[in-house]
Amino acid sequence: MKTQAAVLWEYGQDWQVEEIELDEPRAGEVLVKLTASGLCHSDEHVRVGDLPMGAFPVIGGHEGAGVVEKVGPNVTKVAEGDHVVLSFIPACGDCTWCASGHQNLCDKGAGINIGLQQDGTARHRVRGQDARLMCMLGTFSPYTVVNQDSVVRIEDDIPLDKAALVGCGVTTGWGTAVHGAQVRAGDTVVVFGIGGVGANALQGAKAAGATRIIAVDPAPYNREKATVYGATHAFATAAEAAEAVADLTWGRMAESAIITIDVVTPTIIADAMSVVGKLGRVALTSLGSVTLRDIQLPVFELTAWQKQIVGCLFGNSNPRADIPRLLHLYRQGALVLDELVTQTYTLEQVNEGYQAMRDHRTIRGMVLFD
Repeated sequence: MKTQAAVLWEYGQDWQVEEIELDEPRAGEVLVKLTASGLCHSDEHVRVGDLPMGAFPVIGGHEGAGVVEKVGPNVTKVAEGDHVVLSFIPACGDCTWCASGHQNLCDKGAGINIGLQQDGTARHRVRGQDARLMCMLGTFSPYTVVNQDSVVRIEDDIPLDKAALVGCGVTTGWGTAVHGAQVRAGDTVVVFGIGGVGANALQGAKAAGATRIIAVDPAPYNREKATVYGATHAFATAAEAAEAVADLTWGRMAESAIITIDVVTPTIIADAMSVVGKLGRVALTSLGSVTLRDIQLPVFELTAWQKQIVGCLFGNSNPRADIPRLLHLYRQGALVLDELVTQTYTLEQVNEGYQAMRDHRTIRGMVLFD
């Protein structure tokens, strides 16, 4: 079939909406008609070259939901007509990591920056060339072919444009608070960066029972929105937050700090460690250039106060369990999704959406397909 997609031809260029050719799904694969795709910062990392892909052209997008329109041979996890969320990391269920409860580390995830199907071939072509897919998904298109390991069946009553959000941003942020930072009832938590992931780290901290939830973001718009998602306080800088946390906790400082800024900086680890006290836990889910090596780290505090730094991929979540779980919370009114989408776009407006993100004028932009 022929359809359209937002395609990247070179690092640093804008996305270009082009006609693509899409093959039928092969063994273990499904054709999904997408309803919506979130505009996540990880695609911006690909665009600027912080996260290099295997080759060009690249079809962007990795946060989407839709309906299975066709299944290939040997598909057992979903059927035609099923409503699904696309998980940006596959979960095969069979590798050591999946079997031990770490689906976010599934061995099949090794291919997400290669961008081909699991058999090493392509189903998408643009201008006669094989196209790579962001996270093996390519949701910047109304149709895509993906492996069944990358889809999670959901209940039919969940609006698909809202369900798309749990394919990446919601699950990553919420899980970073609940699983990564291990927030507990009564904790003080500081979240650095209130975008599409940080907003959900606030939600996760609130759900876990934190009583003081401090948002740190230099953008006034993001600080204003932070209270919608659970923040009790908001500050522009780490120094302001550290002073306030010291006052709020009588000098004990926060139990955890969560880093969800758009691009990791050399100073952000030190900033986060400055707001946590003894046994404080810093959970890092933000991305930076793959070449970044030099960061500032207060080593004495790390040792003498037994502080911890943990990396969090996909919020340390298990997508096959946590995606339906989060959507159940949404259905019960215990998780905000509608208010996360602060602007919607057509596919042709994808670059406009990313400019709004760079300008801090949106929490999560969403491309809606007809």
